[in-house]
Amino acid sequence: MTSYYVTTPIYYVNDAPHLGHAYTTVAADVLARWHRLRGEHVWFLTGTDEHGQKILRTAEANRVGPQQWADRLVTESWQPLWDHLHITNDDFIRTTQRRHTDRVQEFVQDLYDKGDIYKGGYEGPYCVGCEEFKLPGELIDGEGKFAGQKLCPIHRTPVEILSEENYFFKLSEYGDRLLAHYEAHPDFIQPESARNEVVKFVRAGLQDLSISRSTFDWGVPVPWDAAHVIYVWVDALLNYATAVGYNENPEKFEDTFPADVHIIGRDILRFHAVIWPAMLMAQGLPLPGRIAANGWLLVGGEKMSKSNLTGIRPRDLTSHFGVDAYRWYFLRAIAFGQDGSFSWEDFTARYTSELANDYGNLASRVTAMVARYFDGVLPAPTTPGPAEETLHATLATTVTEADRRIGDELDFQGGILAIFDFIRQVNGYLTEQEPWKVAKDDSPEGKARLSTILYTAAESLLAVAVLLNPIMPDTSQKLWTSLGAETSIGPLSDQRIGEAGEWGRLPAGSSVTKGPALFPRLEEPGP
Repeated sequence: MTSYYVTTPIYYVNDAPHLGHAYTTVAADVLARWHRLRGEHVWFLTGTDEHGQKILRTAEANRVGPQQWADRLVTESWQPLWDHLHITNDDFIRTTQRRHTDRVQEFVQDLYDKGDIYKGGYEGPYCVGCEEFKLPGELIDGEGKFAGQKLCPIHRTPVEILSEENYFFKLSEYGDRLLAHYEAHPDFIQPESARNEVVKFVRAGLQDLSISRSTFDWGVPVPWDAAHVIYVWVDALLNYATAVGYNENPEKFEDTFPADVHIIGRDILRFHAVIWPAMLMAQGLPLPGRIAANGWLLVGGEKMSKSNLTGIRPRDLTSHFGVDAYRWYFLRAIAFGQDGSFSWEDFTARYTSELANDYGNLASRVTAMVARYFDGVLPAPTTPGPAEETLHATLATTVTEADRRIGDELDFQGGILAIFDFIRQVNGYLTEQEPWKVAKDDSPEGKARLSTILYTAAESLLAVAVLLNPIMPDTSQKLWTSLGAETSIGPLSDQRIGEAGEWGRLPAGSSVTKGPALFPRLEEPGP
């Protein structure tokens, strides 16, 4: 079965993950979960990038070897956080694993044998934080303690002037082919602003890429010259191929590669949208379907990173708001692909208004009324009236729109808004129908009408639990269970997007229970 293959970048292990890393990873997880909701066979990859000068220097500063440092960070910081955030990756690749390093050497050796790699000299500005040679025009002038120096525009630290004899990949020969691919596949790079940036860069002319380093040895050795190690980005990008069986498991590779979507940070766009496809072209391999770059998370107008001290630990937020609210907030508050600012105040306001008041209160009201008026047994509805038919039609539209926006367009914000618009309509339906007043009518007609109202509201919540499961899996499971669906329908994980818009799936007689609030009141203010 052919896989829907989605990846995150593999992350440098020079430090523990911050909100920016988690933002990218949660977005990829939601996309992977959504395609599983469609019934597709998904392969979701993440991992860590453990070679290069940045890692070596960090390890030396901490007085340990680079492998020991990488092992510590992976086992104590990266993997535990992904578990905490309920990331459902199918594989976690580390670039120090033999399944990766051996295949990297084979890939590079093949390019060398084909004549796509040659030896030459290079001198220029290099940012260790980016692990990238910079063009002089990209640099910014330093101020304050960095006055008189040239800085990396991303890390805002001084670049180093390196002069080395390296091996070079003939990247300059692939400019026209790359531009032709961008033209033929306008959605290859998203958002459009990112695409325009890459097209402009390639049109200006590509330089050949230094693919080795010889001044340190923490990396994959160049197979024909042990005095060099392979440039960390060439090493790293190949994880997307080595993790799914390149040169090792042909059947797995055929079924999975290339990725349908690489979800990445904007600051590593050129590596993925220029160098990676050129490497694949050189090897005659298919290109990924889409390079989707999320924007930067900003705090106080600054990109979130450790280097400028605006890094925030994800657990600082999950301990206050909960994991599900954390997963929801950044995709709801920020249009994917655009830069967005974070603040405790905004998170608190959205949590209270949308999660606690709109969604959580709806679930609480409906389950409480079923318990109060029908002893917790879901009543059977009568023939739906215009109000119910309107809600039925709205649900069908909501499912279609959410599926298109999230599953196809990676418009997480738009998909979430569509679902919460439906939640608000269900709240409006209850306000208009006033079941608490209808309950005072003891006639058969009154009882029948109350049954229909509460069944309609409960059935609406059933659909919401399915639609929000990729985004907020814990609360969706709690709601699914409280509606009695785990027993009467089956596991939430077995549900499919096409079923979410079907009406009448929750059997009358299901046992409905009012559990704890899905989104408890925030008792303490954030920092």
